[in-house]
Amino acid sequence: MPDYQAAKLLRLHFTQEDRYRGRPLYEAIVQKCLELHIAGATVFRGLEGFGDTAEIHRSRVLAHDLPMVIQIVDSEENIRRLLPAVEEMMDKGLVAMSDVMIRRVEKG
Repeated sequence: MPDYQAAKLLRLHFTQEDRYRGRPLYEAIVQKCLELHIAGATVFRGLEGFGDTAEIHRSRVLAHDLPMVIQIVDSEENIRRLLPAVEEMMDKGLVAMSDVMIRRVEKG
């Protein structure tokens, strides 16, 4: 079996309407990940969801307040270096961190 290494998976949950300094929060967070040389970040837009307010977030005819999730994978050291910046950028939302095992796959 190939070697896997321990890492952290950071999941950030918020809505599409959330902003940081006038720009979409998801764009600002991905940019911060690039600046800090984080291994990888992927943004997902949900179809529907709700959080602690129990308010349903979904696409409507005139408004788009869809749930967003950013998944970030890197070493524990790098994730802990990123966390203060991310938490400063978010006004509301959920931050979840998990232990994961990773292996980079590159063929050809």
